[in-house]
Amino acid sequence: MAAHVAAVGRSAEHTFSKPGAESVRLLEGLGVEGDAHMGATVRHRSRVARDPSQPNLRQVHLIPAELHDELRASGFDVHPGDLGENVTTRGLDLLSLPAAALLSLGPDAVVEVTGLRNPCRQIDDFRRGVLEAVVGRDDDGAVVLKAGVMGVVRAAGEVRPGDPIGVRPPHGPRRPLQRV
Repeated sequence: MAAHVAAVGRSAEHTFSKPGAESVRLLEGLGVEGDAHMGATVRHRSRVARDPSQPNLRQVHLIPAELHDELRASGFDVHPGDLGENVTTRGLDLLSLPAAALLSLGPDAVVEVTGLRNPCRQIDDFRRGVLEAVVGRDDDGAVVLKAGVMGVVRAAGEVRPGDPIGVRPPHGPRRPLQRV
């Protein structure tokens, strides 16, 4: 099956996990309607404490279902939404996308990939050992972050499990993803 949305979720509270939903509505320039992280400026508590006026580059969190598969194979009980993602994808290598790639989710929504999720200790509060499993090193010793990507909503729309995902590369030179 081609790249598609495996699950969606949101939480109105600043909870680590996001309960699953039948659909989520993405709002242009804001994020997931009804989600605690929705807004044009930062909503993550640690970032708000530093500078509440900075732009919200983390409006939508996407994680590949393949990461859940990998974690379950390592003995962790992890399911869509458990790691705080709004959109769980399948069949798309999110981590290899360049910065500013555009993801079409379903018929209308478009998310611009802004960077890699920087996993924090809350992951181990959820399940001890998961943080180590989502932060690794490549053959050259460089840190590899596997906890998904973040993005901003460029076009509004409803997103549901089963919706197709399209990828449009950015204009200009390819920029690798960095932590956001």
